[in-house]
Amino acid sequence: MSIAVLGGGAFGTALAISLADKAATTLWARDAHGMARRRENNARLPGCRFPAGLYVTEMLPEAANASILLVAVPMQKLRAFLDENSALLDGKTIVACCKGIELETGLGPVAVIREVLPKAVPAMLTGPSFAADIARGLPTALTIACADPAMCMQLQQALTTANLRLYRTGDTIGAELGGALKNVVAIASGAAMGAGLGESARAALMTRGFAEMQRLAAHFNADPDTLSGLSGFGDLTLTCTSTQSRNYRLGFALGAGQPFDTTTTVEGAATAQAIDRLAQDHDLDLPITAAVAGLVENRLDVSSAMKALLTRPLKEE
Repeated sequence: MSIAVLGGGAFGTALAISLADKAATTLWARDAHGMARRRENNARLPGCRFPAGLYVTEMLPEAANASILLVAVPMQKLRAFLDENSALLDGKTIVACCKGIELETGLGPVAVIREVLPKAVPAMLTGPSFAADIARGLPTALTIACADPAMCMQLQQALTTANLRLYRTGDTIGAELGGALKNVVAIASGAAMGAGLGESARAALMTRGFAEMQRLAAHFNADPDTLSGLSGFGDLTLTCTSTQSRNYRLGFALGAGQPFDTTTTVEGAATAQAIDRLAQDHDLDLPITAAVAGLVENRLDVSSAMKALLTRPLKEE
């Protein structure tokens, strides 16, 4: 099965590097000419050389000829990208490589693919992973989620590489929600650390944030085991404890009162707002999500957000 990665950001490039070590792979990128000449993505992954099996192109129709298309664009831009290129992409196997909830619709990446490309086979690649680790060949385990069992097994085989080990699930809803909400909790964790509230506060936020992930997933009939796996608990652990996480860094900046580069894509900011709306529409109690939504919308500061969380009524765990 031929593979193409659509999107030359850090994560898309890293996936292409890993996959090209196994089989010929195409990477579609807007700066394809420069990348092809330098044989690396200087802007996003400096020092990570492209293997010989990686072909880089700026011609989307050329890349879209592959049988498996990994779409590595930000969640809030996914719909527009698919819609703009639907003639090329519909009917293909489309693997979303972004995490989040669409702000306007409350849908996750698999659901967006289904809506925009009704003839496509949608899937999602998610789990605890940093682009730099993947690009440098460090061992990483991910989840491939697809509702079609036969295709899920094919994708697992095709996308597993020497350093990428994939586990499969048919629970696309659980994979979507785990990958989305962990970014929100990462912002909260970063904010606690930036404000100097300490490791114990972060541990509490991670634990209660995981409870929110389970509560949201249960409401939408996801498998609770999915949230305990790589796409939920695994990704939560990584993003809440590392400065490599853009969501964590945004939270830290908010907590410390420091400026943050507004050009940096932080999926959890829009996702917090989207999930907060879902929680209100479905009468769900997600206080950490509500606090993060208030932070990113500048309705709350960290002190007010923590006070709101700590003064909630006492309850059984």
